[in-house]
Amino acid sequence: MSSKDWIEKDYYAALGVDKSASSDEIKKSYRKLARESHPDHNPGDPKAEERFKAVSEAYAVLGDEKKRREYDEMRSLFGSGAFRRNARGAGQPGGAPFDVSDLFGGGGGDTRFGGGGFTDLFSTIFSGGGGGGGGAARPRGPARGRDVEAEVALDFTDAVRGVTLPLTLRAPGVCDTCHGNGAKPGTQPVACPVCHGAGVTTRNQGSFSFSEPCRNCQGVGTIVEEKCPECHGTGGVTKTRTLNVRFPAGVADGQRIRLAGRGEPGERGGPAGDLFVHVKVRPDELFGRTGDDLTLNVPITYAEAVFGTDLRVPTLDGTVTLRVPPGTPSGRVLRARGKGVVRKDGRAGDLLVTLDVVVPAKVSDEARAALETFAEQTPPAAREHLDARVRRFG
Repeated sequence: MSSKDWIEKDYYAALGVDKSASSDEIKKSYRKLARESHPDHNPGDPKAEERFKAVSEAYAVLGDEKKRREYDEMRSLFGSGAFRRNARGAGQPGGAPFDVSDLFGGGGGDTRFGGGGFTDLFSTIFSGGGGGGGGAARPRGPARGRDVEAEVALDFTDAVRGVTLPLTLRAPGVCDTCHGNGAKPGTQPVACPVCHGAGVTTRNQGSFSFSEPCRNCQGVGTIVEEKCPECHGTGGVTKTRTLNVRFPAGVADGQRIRLAGRGEPGERGGPAGDLFVHVKVRPDELFGRTGDDLTLNVPITYAEAVFGTDLRVPTLDGTVTLRVPPGTPSGRVLRARGKGVVRKDGRAGDLLVTLDVVVPAKVSDEARAALETFAEQTPPAAREHLDARVRRFG
């Protein structure tokens, strides 16, 4: 709905309630009217469809306490239907013709006063009610530079330990000739002759005064009479620059690092944007990572799983020895504490070692004979809970 609708439409009448109606009364009336006029209950009835749209629009405003308060304030100030097309300015005899579309920037294209609410509308486009004085619009001033994004691929070990790397960017930067002000060396930007440095201009329409950014200087307040030959008055040029970027220990794949003020320079001396570096971590041939823990898969023989063994495994800083207890099943996880990723508080995650019992595809005759003897002397695995189901299916 447009801002114009708030002036010209009586949402209380659309819902059939008084202005003093409570929230519950408004909700109850809306539900009743919406049910009666719903298109599903009135197929092929365009009038019912219009009624349904009207009550839905009214409830969208009156059902929200903030919107309802702003709507009431606006209706109280303007009066119901007081500003319609071709009405006289401010309702005063002889006033200038006033079009509510002009008030809201061309026929209600913006909803709810551009998102700022009723109070923001009058604090930004109107001066005092007497028709004199300057408007309340603010000059735009030097514009902030845009943010820049870059992507860096890190080795797994560098991501875990942290590293500082040079990052080369080809992007807009501050012009070295004019140092960002856009003026030819030896000259300076001068105050705009139209707005006299204010950045805004004011025009009167009837009883109201409107302020808008100065078109001559685009709201900056200054103009460049002699432009810098290098940047042609923009204050920035595209150039190659190299930054040393510190990647903290434990940086993760997909993480984004923000470098404040290292993006594009602002226009005409405005503040620079930020640089956002997206991190891609190359996978390691041995280690994986889960949060602050490192992971490692280690194969062991059947005999090592049965009898147990002392297992020497690598870490990022050296090696550790882990005890594999007798009777260890495949898939068991051993933990080497403190051998993972170092956290910001100085503590470290763990190294999680998953054991994988390897079953040989081929064995020698001697080994086969030993396994057969082993099988004869070893009770079968308990499978009673499976055997019962097998017997059911024959």
